[in-house]
Amino acid sequence: FDRLFGIESNIATKEFKSRWLMAIPAFGTHMCIGSPWAWSIMADVATREIGFVAPAAADWSLMQAAFPLSMVFLLQGVSASIVGKWQARVGPRKAMAAASIAFGGGLLIGSAGIYLHSLPLLYAGYGFLGGTGIGLAYTPPVQALMQWFPDKKGIASGLTIAGFGSGALIFTPAVQYLMKKFAKLPTYLGPIDSYTTTAIDGKLFANVSGQLIEVVSAGQSELAKLSYTGLSEGLYVVGSGSTGAAEALAIMGASYFAIMLTSALTIKRPHPSYVPEGMVVSSNTVDTKPAVAAVADVSVDDAMKLNQFYFLGLSFFCLSTGGMGMFSVAKPMMNEVFSSVLPAIVTSAFATNFLLMLSAGNLGGRLAWASISDIIGRRNTFYIFTLGSVPLYLALPTIVEAVVTSGSAVPLYGFIGSTVVAISMMGGVFAILPAYEADLFGTKNVGPIHGRMLLFSSAASLAGPSLLLNLRAYSEYQAVHNLISKISPEKFQQTFGAPIEKANELLAAKSISIGKLMVLAPQGTIDPTPHLYDTTMYAMGGLMAVAVIAHSLVKPIKQLPAGKVIEENKVKKE
Repeated sequence: FDRLFGIESNIATKEFKSRWLMAIPAFGTHMCIGSPWAWSIMADVATREIGFVAPAAADWSLMQAAFPLSMVFLLQGVSASIVGKWQARVGPRKAMAAASIAFGGGLLIGSAGIYLHSLPLLYAGYGFLGGTGIGLAYTPPVQALMQWFPDKKGIASGLTIAGFGSGALIFTPAVQYLMKKFAKLPTYLGPIDSYTTTAIDGKLFANVSGQLIEVVSAGQSELAKLSYTGLSEGLYVVGSGSTGAAEALAIMGASYFAIMLTSALTIKRPHPSYVPEGMVVSSNTVDTKPAVAAVADVSVDDAMKLNQFYFLGLSFFCLSTGGMGMFSVAKPMMNEVFSSVLPAIVTSAFATNFLLMLSAGNLGGRLAWASISDIIGRRNTFYIFTLGSVPLYLALPTIVEAVVTSGSAVPLYGFIGSTVVAISMMGGVFAILPAYEADLFGTKNVGPIHGRMLLFSSAASLAGPSLLLNLRAYSEYQAVHNLISKISPEKFQQTFGAPIEKANELLAAKSISIGKLMVLAPQGTIDPTPHLYDTTMYAMGGLMAVAVIAHSLVKPIKQLPAGKVIEENKVKKE
């Protein structure tokens, strides 16, 4: 065991100098733990795991199905902050091996949660254990690769964390293929007017040969959001189909375990005598750029006493909140906002491709912004992120309105371009943050310091999806009741098998939706669906403005004699 994972196994031999090879296990590990960025694929499916074609009463809400993403990144930051010193002590190999067990095992337990329809099991497996695995695996490969590239810290951290951004690009097509392979189509009863239906406790039942069977009704708007062909409008038996999501997640979990364990067995730190070819060595630092002052190494505990840590963390929180909120509902958001306006273009496949485009922006941003930061500096790059994100988010509702009023796909692609750029900036934040921390606090303790900094992304993982989904839920509630006020009680009773006074009960059981109500609404009624996310985007724009102010307060640490750095830069107490 010590030969494979002992402290000596982490150090490369004096003769080994192929530093680019070390990017492979670093990138591979982050590719695996970056797969949660595509969780909206699973969240979308999980909201109709039982109903299949449309959500059944027992299906999870979008907020419940999206919450694992928040849990994953919450536990990432919490676990990284707790185990940072342990990781530094045992080395990257043992930490990454433990991560492979936690993350791979978490996905397997999470798949059991989907199969058994158990939210606690899904949260405990995918959320808690999977998130812990990400926290264990996140910083060791970043720090190891930065030690191999002391002359290109931005590229080193960006290259590694680019793997984190690429995770969704691998996970999305793989899990889509696996779900289709294991899916089982539900039992189709027939057109809705072929059966007598009634609502009991909000659930819809069809009378089939004198027996009441729970069903869901699927119209054109519901079927258009699915990737399956050959489905007809009408009634489907609840619980008779399977999306294949549980089997797909289990296979991905086993695959990620194998990749991460292999990466743990191959990664190494450079030998203490290692110096990149062409580098000039000084007493404190190795750098190709002359006249760059060495940054004093600040300990983890001392970094927590500095203003710079908290202002940078607040900027990190705000920028992450917007991106994480967007990723949590990317696929269903695209379907909801644009499928009714441009049904020929915005199909289920198009919504999936939108998620892939966001993931490509996440990956491209991590690589491109990391390289740019090595040229213009981390501080200036962060100014681009904070100042640029404000108009990007604030413009999105206007772009949506342009799509609705014009019926043109041109502003739709403007929406996609704006969101991809915004996500690329969030990816850039994650990529250059370790190097920014090294610029401020020195390279020696950047691993554990970054682990503490990830607590801000943990907070963002809760705030982003929660803010977005709660504001959306409020907008949906208002829109539903506005539509109901325009529908005759007789038509409502005939369609849903319950009086209009039972609307809230039916809404809670997912038996009514905006799409179904629009079929009953008077001709000329404007569909409110495209504007469900408007208030969310304005809120995100406000958060980006806070990031601008917070980052403007991140000042370079005054370089003073040893022992006096903290006193001159520490957080002032009343």
